[in-house]
Amino acid sequence: MTLRVAIVGAGPAGIYAADQLIKSGTEVSIDLFERLPAPYGLVRYGVAPDHPRIKEIIKALQRVLAQPQVRFIGNVSLGSDIKLEELREFYDAVVVSTGAMADRELGIPGEDLPGSYGAADFVSWYDAHPDVEQSWPLDARSVAVIGVGNVALDVARILAKTGDEMLVTDIPQHVYEGLKAKTTTDVHVFARRGPAYAKFSPLELRELNHSPNVEVVVHPEGFDVDEHGMEHIAKHKSQKMVLNTLSNWVGRDLEGKPHRIHLHFAEAPTEILGDHNGVVGLRTERTQATGDGGVEGTGEITDWDVQAVYRAVGYRSTALPGIPFDERAAVVPNDGGRVLDLAGERVEGLYVTGWIKRGPVGLIGHTKSDAAETVGHLLAETTPTATARSTDDVDQWLRERNIDATSFDAWQRLDEHEVALGAAAGRERVKVGERAEMLRIGAAE
Repeated sequence: MTLRVAIVGAGPAGIYAADQLIKSGTEVSIDLFERLPAPYGLVRYGVAPDHPRIKEIIKALQRVLAQPQVRFIGNVSLGSDIKLEELREFYDAVVVSTGAMADRELGIPGEDLPGSYGAADFVSWYDAHPDVEQSWPLDARSVAVIGVGNVALDVARILAKTGDEMLVTDIPQHVYEGLKAKTTTDVHVFARRGPAYAKFSPLELRELNHSPNVEVVVHPEGFDVDEHGMEHIAKHKSQKMVLNTLSNWVGRDLEGKPHRIHLHFAEAPTEILGDHNGVVGLRTERTQATGDGGVEGTGEITDWDVQAVYRAVGYRSTALPGIPFDERAAVVPNDGGRVLDLAGERVEGLYVTGWIKRGPVGLIGHTKSDAAETVGHLLAETTPTATARSTDDVDQWLRERNIDATSFDAWQRLDEHEVALGAAAGRERVKVGERAEMLRIGAAE
């Protein structure tokens, strides 16, 4: 008998799980549920638009969605449209792969002031996510970005670049108009530790320096590497490449470009300054290395004149209705992908993969191995138990509840429409950012 599996979340994690199920040799029928009308998750809505090469992964994901064992069912939300117990009527196992889209908090005073933003929300705006407002306030002259990962660099780069520079990408008109109107001249990126521990990828860091309108300023204050830092660099080739690039930029002469990205090391944010009218500054404390990879405050305080603050200190997953969730770790409790309840007992037939399983760390390779582990357990443990086993049963159920679900064919029509918009503008693609418009285009025969 064909094994029926529902996967909730059609980003890379969910699609890789589907791929593993297909390649297992087991006779499977897979429905991939996605709350958005378009698939691919963070590859579509989390990668900066001026990084099109990263989106090459979409081609591999698309091949999986095109397999006859897989159906894409978009615009369906777990909880509001369909509940977990209802899925169990149609599927022998359910895999949750909803990723992580919420911002981690800093936990400092002033974080909730107007003008204090999470990086994930800004990324969703410039990536034309259909669930966010189409406008974004970009009237700050000087901006702080807190974090030393690639998301922090993406945010800093997009804030510093001109709107016209971004017009070669897939951004729609409302994003272009917002970026073109912004008044930002200086973006300050703050790292709590020294340069030896920066989590930028070497390529991403070097790309900061490619804009004709932006120059990178690496401030010498706090640019120290202690013995532990040198040992850390010796173990990580990419860290050495990052440090070499940063070292070449320290103290170099400025060229007079109109926009600047400042990199500050050994500065720990302690408070966002302002009132109900908005942010007026960021307070940091200089740190020093403790010799074990950690840092401690020195008591030296600096107030930075900024009018907006973006925190890019990591994503976190959010709870889903009917599924156990560890609020502290921000993951679904699991044993190798097998979901556990909060008492540690196994929840039969329920699995997780991707960031909601392990937290928002690791690259595509980790996501693939995650999926392999989870699917291995699923295949070893699952027997046919669903009472309604036909794909027609699912479709009828959705129709009876007036759920406007989209299909892979609908996504292909939207995909072709976006490519056509791009061709007309001399670009590879122009995204459609409104859900209603995405649904209209997908439904048009």
